[in-house]
Amino acid sequence: MVENDLTARQIFEQVMADPARPRFGFGNKLAVINIDFQNAYTRIDEFPTAFEADPRQIEYVNRISGLARDRGMPVIWTHVAYMGNAADAGIWKERTTTPESVQNIRYGSRRHDFDERCEIDPSSDVIYDKRMPSAFFETPLPSLLVRHQVDTVVITGGSTSGCIRATAVDSLSRGYRTIVPIETCADRHASFHYANLTDLQLKYADVESVQVVIDWLSQS
Repeated sequence: MVENDLTARQIFEQVMADPARPRFGFGNKLAVINIDFQNAYTRIDEFPTAFEADPRQIEYVNRISGLARDRGMPVIWTHVAYMGNAADAGIWKERTTTPESVQNIRYGSRRHDFDERCEIDPSSDVIYDKRMPSAFFETPLPSLLVRHQVDTVVITGGSTSGCIRATAVDSLSRGYRTIVPIETCADRHASFHYANLTDLQLKYADVESVQVVIDWLSQS
């Protein structure tokens, strides 16, 4: 095991600076999966569970979602919530019982609601409630992607170390080219964020600037 004094961000920057690193690249048709852009995780002025990396995160997500939508490519939004007694929260409810805990996000609550800054088109976008980290777990997402003949998945949202990573691993495991735009992801701590971006880039996904995704969609 390598040990050194580099920060997680410095290691990430070293990995990203390698021009020889092979990429999965884009295929023919992508889907944008926007994970948990709900107030509990985006409203840093309101909830202690919220986090932010790039202040333009939602702006970028709206941009790539709009481009994908205009080209007839699926746009999916997920958010997490549980029933009143958290009976559907699984083993998670055994971990902690604080009011801020994930299992205490209730359907229809302010914490469950999408951030008003998100430009969601209810006439075409798909919305899923999920209960576990991966957007693939016990949701209709797998069949939706097959139906639309998607071969590339772009994943945005939070947290980088949790739901983004879990969704990316499941995406790759199902044979999808998987892309994570850097500016569209966030986590509670910079170390978690950059360490997981590094691992994603090395194993499970193409970690790219959001401009790379915008350019591909603009040319499609």
